[in-house]
Amino acid sequence: MTTAWVAGSVRAKALARRRLGIAGTRRLARSRDLQEALGTLAQTSYGHDVRLEQTLAEAQHAVAASMLWHLRVLSGWVPREGADMLRILAGGFEIANVDEQVRALRGESTEPAFRLGALATARGRLANAASLAELRAVLSGSVWGDPGADTAAAIHLGLRLSWAARVAIGVPRAEPWAAGAAALLLARETIVAGHRLSVSSARTAESVLGSTWVGARTLRDFAAALPPSARWAVADLGQPEELWRAEAAWWRRVEDDGFALLRTAAFGDAAVLGAVGVLAVDGWRVRAALEAAARGGQAPEVFDAMA
Repeated sequence: MTTAWVAGSVRAKALARRRLGIAGTRRLARSRDLQEALGTLAQTSYGHDVRLEQTLAEAQHAVAASMLWHLRVLSGWVPREGADMLRILAGGFEIANVDEQVRALRGESTEPAFRLGALATARGRLANAASLAELRAVLSGSVWGDPGADTAAAIHLGLRLSWAARVAIGVPRAEPWAAGAAALLLARETIVAGHRLSVSSARTAESVLGSTWVGARTLRDFAAALPPSARWAVADLGQPEELWRAEAAWWRRVEDDGFALLRTAAFGDAAVLGAVGVLAVDGWRVRAALEAAARGGQAPEVFDAMA
């Protein structure tokens, strides 16, 4: 064990202890309004980016930006293989940037780009694409791979399946998270919405989930055809309206696994991955709590079902 892993593990556990937690996010959700919630949140570790004058959308973006900042700091404490792991796990922020770029290319309003620094993979090449066709070309020449078509829908789905595959291969301890997320994504996109996968996206999905699910027409048949590493995420699905609960259960699994990893005695990638997991879940809950606060703390039972 190198001193960098020891330092990184200690830093990761310290970051995890600074999360708001379930009790804290429930209190945040019951704030009288968004301003009260932001005043509370600005005094926490999310204060790196959260400001009192922000709108709901700006504050939710700031919560995510705060987590990204912590990942960037953490990447400076771990050895190279740890930084590589964090780069893969931070892929969701790069996906969010591509989503915003797609909106910009379509003439829609956008949110600020996340600043990934050394955690970026394609860096400025993606931002310089002037059309969906150019964006597809850049993605095809990067670790993300070809999304299969130069349409917004293909890019949206292709990136997320590619991220799941990258996590499953590059972060073995997180393979069940990646497989479960891919299963939920395909359940929504192919079974419920009836969208067809491009050839390249289908190939990527099969690299994570195998191929026995191909051709399934119902959620139950789809779940039964998946490998155990993915089936857990959709096993209890019967109707499309239950998907949101399954997605909330996915987050809770990530949190449970994250705490288990943090409890390991050894210093190394387990503690760092565990911290990333629990911090990601905390950010998800905080963003939901801010939305509840913006509505005057109404419908707390919905937030409680998620938490």
